[in-house]
Amino acid sequence: MAKVLVVTSGKGGVGKTTSTAALGAALAQSGQKVVVVDFDVGLRNLDIVMGAERRVVFDMINVIQGEAKLSQALIRDKRIESLSILPASQTRDKDALTSEGVEKIIAELRTMFDWVICDSPAGIERGASLAMHHADVAVIVTNPEVSSVRDSDRIIGLLDSKTDKAEKGERIEKHLLLTRYDPVRAARGDMLKTEDVLEILSIPLLGIIPESPEVLRASNLGTPVVLSNPDAAPSRAYLDAARRLMGEEVPMTVPGEKRSLMTKLFGRRVA
Repeated sequence: MAKVLVVTSGKGGVGKTTSTAALGAALAQSGQKVVVVDFDVGLRNLDIVMGAERRVVFDMINVIQGEAKLSQALIRDKRIESLSILPASQTRDKDALTSEGVEKIIAELRTMFDWVICDSPAGIERGASLAMHHADVAVIVTNPEVSSVRDSDRIIGLLDSKTDKAEKGERIEKHLLLTRYDPVRAARGDMLKTEDVLEILSIPLLGIIPESPEVLRASNLGTPVVLSNPDAAPSRAYLDAARRLMGEEVPMTVPGEKRSLMTKLFGRRVA
């Protein structure tokens, strides 16, 4: 049975869709069967980032409304056989995304894949609520900026109160993915440091993705960054994050610093 993972954030433009594509590709590269699902009805982008925009025939709303079977809407990646995408509709209204329809699709996807990764719209509107409702695991994507961190804190509250697990009295597994991190700007005080973000949000750190033109380049190529340039710093960070999702213990390194984050935090506590 698959794990359902939602990639979410309170603020838009933090790299949620890019992270969905990169984590999905990284997990699929390791042999996992993965589907990435776009919940951003009317503003879909995941198909573009995955390079599948010209292959979309049916979408999730078509499946919900009985106009297509789920198998007809799924698009298999041409580069990794175990990776698929379920696109959102570009033209329908968000009200077409029903809770009953989403529940049925997620239940069917659970039987077909190892990982169902839901790319949530930003914020707390209907699409975001439905994207997180069935999740077992959440990755909260945050930039090291005060407004982004504050909005993420609200999303964490929703994950603890509005999801299926929360309604059953269970805790959803939550992880922080810090994106667009620039150690020089952090040192100057132009952005929050990693330890400041961790202290505010108090959830486990999944990875630190450094600011890099490689991320934008990969997005424009329609290729997840872990496939376009596996040796680039952001790719290595996403690959390590995917290994942590699978339960591996991988040392956390702050971009631009030689010491691991755990060493740094441990050293500070001792002092």
